[in-house]
Amino acid sequence: MSKDAVNTAAVASRTDATRAPADAGDAGYSKDLKARHINMIAIGGAIGTGLFLGAGGRLHNAGPALALAYLVCGVFAFFVVRALGELVLYRPSSGSFVSYAREFLGEKGAYVAGWMYFLNWSTTGIADITAIALYTHYWSFFTSVPQWVLALIALAVVLAVNLISVKIFGEMEFWFAIIKVATLVAFMFVGIFLLATRHEVDGRTPGLGVITDHGGIFPHGLMPVVLVMQGVIFAYAALELVGVAAGETAEPEKVVPRAVNSIMWRVGLFYVGSVVLLALLLPGSVYSGDESPFVTVLSKIGVQGAGDVMNLVVLTAAMSSLNSGLYSTGRILRSMAMAGSAPKFTARMNRSQVPYGGILLTCAVCVIGVGLNYFVPSQAFEIVLNVASLGIVSTWVIIMICHLVFVRRARAGHVTRPSFRLPGSPVTEIATIVFLLVCLGLMWNDPEVGRKTLLLIPVIAALLVGGWFALRRRIEEATNRELTDLTK
Repeated sequence: MSKDAVNTAAVASRTDATRAPADAGDAGYSKDLKARHINMIAIGGAIGTGLFLGAGGRLHNAGPALALAYLVCGVFAFFVVRALGELVLYRPSSGSFVSYAREFLGEKGAYVAGWMYFLNWSTTGIADITAIALYTHYWSFFTSVPQWVLALIALAVVLAVNLISVKIFGEMEFWFAIIKVATLVAFMFVGIFLLATRHEVDGRTPGLGVITDHGGIFPHGLMPVVLVMQGVIFAYAALELVGVAAGETAEPEKVVPRAVNSIMWRVGLFYVGSVVLLALLLPGSVYSGDESPFVTVLSKIGVQGAGDVMNLVVLTAAMSSLNSGLYSTGRILRSMAMAGSAPKFTARMNRSQVPYGGILLTCAVCVIGVGLNYFVPSQAFEIVLNVASLGIVSTWVIIMICHLVFVRRARAGHVTRPSFRLPGSPVTEIATIVFLLVCLGLMWNDPEVGRKTLLLIPVIAALLVGGWFALRRRIEEATNRELTDLTK
């Protein structure tokens, strides 16, 4: 069966949604996510471990210019999510970009997209449980508990919660996001108050003098700012979760545009605004990758218990990110399993309509991360962050390529673009792809971790090629079976 025949049948099937879903992996899900869930999932995707923990080390290395890095990467991240939002309105799917890659790039494209996304979130899960362990060590009561034990406990708790139902997931993410947003807003009010009253922070008067007296905006030059770009991209890595969650909401055409469009001002307010405030309150050299920069500031102003409260909030953010990772990979792997490109057990759903097979597979990889926390606890976060960057960059590039093909087909009259569109196509997609690949290449300038991560690309490519040849017969059988079902 030709790919064109499969695509034609899939398009035809959308005219009668009751006959069969456009993606076989979409069958069986409940539509329990409400508008408030999707909106808060979008916020939660924009506020996570990358800001709460990662910003400390990046401020130390890049200085105040980190705000520019967040702004530039945020613009391109918005382009990616806007492109995905357009594809979602064209055809909502829990398989999200993997389903779109199958339609516009063929089974090989879907195979690569799915497994690279799995690489991203499984390693991000390791980063999250590492962050949770680091946050917990902030309290002296837990200092004697090994980092790997805390990581394992966190993984077990989030796994149990994720398997209950999508409604529980949505509620958890809603309240996690409320906590994160409320805390950031409160911190920004505190920071503005400290600036306005000239209240000393760690023996220094906050303001522009903190920046000018410690090397200016670029205290270590331009190169450190450029080098942190790939880490900043990781900070935005969960934004594409909106596309996955849209497959389990009843009204994606109303919910998705509002959620996507709000991302830009959130980036400006929460990321850029927070980093600017942090830079005005303390010099970059005071911040550390081992502690949240927000905890650092609140601990320095002498407010009793402020650091403890903030540390509890950022621990919640890491739990939220881990929860989202298990959710999204479960849905993506199920879409792949229905097409034959993932293990069959990852297609299984429990009575609550949760694809538990894929969730358990992701957890299995996270268990490897527990071992990483045992052997190299001091380097675990940076190692997995760089590997996760390979996954997220490839995922975003595939989304933009899918959108390019989608627009081309729309101009040829084969599909219809929704009114909610990515502006500036095809320039926007090409510029985003080039930017992402340049950020990936910049990792070579980090000989300790980044260069070693790039050397993994041939290994990952070899594994993907080997896996394709091992699975291609099963993929062809699944494609033929789906085509038969669609044309009945």
